[in-house]
Amino acid sequence: MDLVESSVVHASLPSLSVPHFLAAAIVRAAQRTRTHLLIVLLADLFDPAHPLSHTAAWNDVQQLLTFVYVQATKVAQDMNRILMNIDVLLLGPHSRLPEPLLAPQLVFRVDGDASPLPASLSSLPKETLPRSPTPALPPNAPPRSDAPDTPSLFPVVALGGTFDHLHAGHKILLSMAAFIASSKLIVGVTSDTLLTRKAHASVLEPLPARTAAVRNFLALFKPGLEADVVPISDVYGPTGWDANIQALVVSKETADGARAIATHRAAHNLPALQTFTIDVISASSTNLSDADANLLKQTKMSSTYIREWIVANGKQ
Repeated sequence: MDLVESSVVHASLPSLSVPHFLAAAIVRAAQRTRTHLLIVLLADLFDPAHPLSHTAAWNDVQQLLTFVYVQATKVAQDMNRILMNIDVLLLGPHSRLPEPLLAPQLVFRVDGDASPLPASLSSLPKETLPRSPTPALPPNAPPRSDAPDTPSLFPVVALGGTFDHLHAGHKILLSMAAFIASSKLIVGVTSDTLLTRKAHASVLEPLPARTAAVRNFLALFKPGLEADVVPISDVYGPTGWDANIQALVVSKETADGARAIATHRAAHNLPALQTFTIDVISASSTNLSDADANLLKQTKMSSTYIREWIVANGKQ
């Protein structure tokens, strides 16, 4: 099997439903790629001018992202390419690809997809891959918000984490936060001094590397969004004092931190935050189909797993 260092999957989506038809193509592309796989998903719903409510579509979009990341990440792990870089972009049909791309060598298309390629990809070698059969599933209900008065977007959104060896789980979290932010995303990155007791701390990336990885990913996923990536030394970070933040994105594992932030802000007369929780990447709670959920449980999206692999394989 001929490998390339970097490749792009370029595919259009008919809806926000989980794109089962892309499964085989993503798997094949991941098998053929050694270093960087970029998956570009196009839909009218992702056009900035589309009236889709981003917050109402929260669950659908995180299921979509999780399905795509899991397909590619599982292949990378099975082929012992643990440090392979996988990125998923959600773009309108006429949106320009962010520049610069990491010099892709091959473009994968899906059979029957006639969406035009951007100029930056049109001259590259292309390979068409078959569509996967789509399982018989009930149609997705139209996106709706559990809180009808929730805005589609929030001007300033915040989240925090360690972001060591940025992986698919991190990228889903960052993508969803960027998806509901209209102007600014504040990302708190845990400082080195708080991480000395982490497993295999000797191979944990230093703060500048973790900060740069977050900033670079956000510049790729949503170039026009202001990304304020800052070190934090407590659970609060900027949410402990910044009155301009309106929303907070957390994972189920950091829900206790969200409650602590809510208590702290109330005690300091700061506006309450609308909290959004990433739940689809939890192996114990998922909205994906049974087959997809089982695949998710096999996919080790954790920095601890990556550090263990680095130590076991003598990598840096």
